[in-house]
Amino acid sequence: MRRAWNLTRDVLDRTTIYLPIILMAGVALGTYWLVRNAPKLLEPTVKAAPTHEPDYFMRDFVIKNFLPNGDLRSELHGVEGRHYPDTDTIEVDQVRMRSISPEGLVTRSSANRGLSNSDGSEIQLFGNAIVIRDPAVSASGKATPRLEFRGEFLHAFLDTEKVQSNKPVTLIRGSDQFTGDSLDYDNLSGVANLTGRVRGVLVPSAAAGKPR
Repeated sequence: MRRAWNLTRDVLDRTTIYLPIILMAGVALGTYWLVRNAPKLLEPTVKAAPTHEPDYFMRDFVIKNFLPNGDLRSELHGVEGRHYPDTDTIEVDQVRMRSISPEGLVTRSSANRGLSNSDGSEIQLFGNAIVIRDPAVSASGKATPRLEFRGEFLHAFLDTEKVQSNKPVTLIRGSDQFTGDSLDYDNLSGVANLTGRVRGVLVPSAAAGKPR
């Protein structure tokens, strides 16, 4: 009986010695199990670059842009419009546009299709493209005749009042008409550069044709 008791006490003593190690091993195993089965943190995702796919559509719409003082700067009309986020541009079917310069000069544009930047200060016209600047009188009293541009492609810049094209263009100024393979027109300087095969028809004014 004493021998059995001594053996039992010896086992208990040994168990007591190794108990901290056993407990630490249990804690380590439990921690490992918790870490392995805990839900994973969401990894940071890289934002996908915008693709050239429209993110919204418009039909039978009008977009108006205003100057800082509240005056109307431009009106963009279209049968259907598509916005592309990668370029921040709007593609418009059957586009019509009317713009007004700070001096009150009105320019009207139209085409089968147009591509406008986000603020409407720049528009590319494709197919039956027409840009018309209405006749006006400057502050000094000088009259400027009606100016019309026609072609399959025209690029109009509203802020700088320029019209450009790398394709054949017809320029009509009052009664005069010119054609060329490309165009660079600056309204601020009043200079129109036509290059390539340039032809022109000048119609004498009534005043110039009167006998003295």
